[in-house]
Amino acid sequence: MAYASLPLIWSASAMLGAIVGSFLGAALARLPEERSVVTGRSACDHCGRTLGPLELVPVLSWLVQRGRCRTCGGAIGGWQLGCELGGAAVALVSVIAMPDRTALAAMVLGWQLLLLALLDLRHFWLPLPLVGTLAGSGGVLALLRGAMEHDSGPVLWASAGALTGFGMLWLIAAYYRRVRGREGMGGGDPLLLGAIGLWLGPVGTVATLLGGSVIGLLATVALLAGGRKVSRQTALPLGTCLAAAGWPVFLLQGFG
Repeated sequence: MAYASLPLIWSASAMLGAIVGSFLGAALARLPEERSVVTGRSACDHCGRTLGPLELVPVLSWLVQRGRCRTCGGAIGGWQLGCELGGAAVALVSVIAMPDRTALAAMVLGWQLLLLALLDLRHFWLPLPLVGTLAGSGGVLALLRGAMEHDSGPVLWASAGALTGFGMLWLIAAYYRRVRGREGMGGGDPLLLGAIGLWLGPVGTVATLLGGSVIGLLATVALLAGGRKVSRQTALPLGTCLAAAGWPVFLLQGFG
């Protein structure tokens, strides 16, 4: 790859990521309200005015309008901007950090984990269809790699990762329920780690659980430092922590 073409590739990737991030922002707003993410025009959350084409340009439209609707002056939620910037960052880091053949896979994984992380952070909710899509895409990639390499190794590797991820959290949840007499985590968390396992394999899945635990611990420390009361009953979005750890692990190890 010619070095002169790198800035163009990076810019195009960031633009693509911002566009995908805009879609993720719409999904973040609409899915909890059971609205379609593929039909219906985007509109201001305050006055209901349908947004024009220029108002849908990721990031720039938010900056030009200074984060407010040009009609009613209502604040445009920072979550939308965060999704657009996050989507752009996922794409840019993917093309910089990964070889050509795995950069697209890194983007697909990163975008899915970004949406799941934000949904769990905002709503403590991991929609099963989205977790299933994450698992399905990981499984399809494993099958394609196996077919291209004429080897069953990628499929076995992915299957082992899924079993490791789901099994570890299922056992932890079962033990907690037996000892405490109540649920200690959401039912979607083991499924999420199992889906991540299809992408990362068993070693990467264990690393994701360890990394997610560290992120959760740091979040708890931050809450305490901010004056928040944290007890055994305080709910933390484990799915967000796992998603935040899983993508960097993939960047470091690839498909293993």
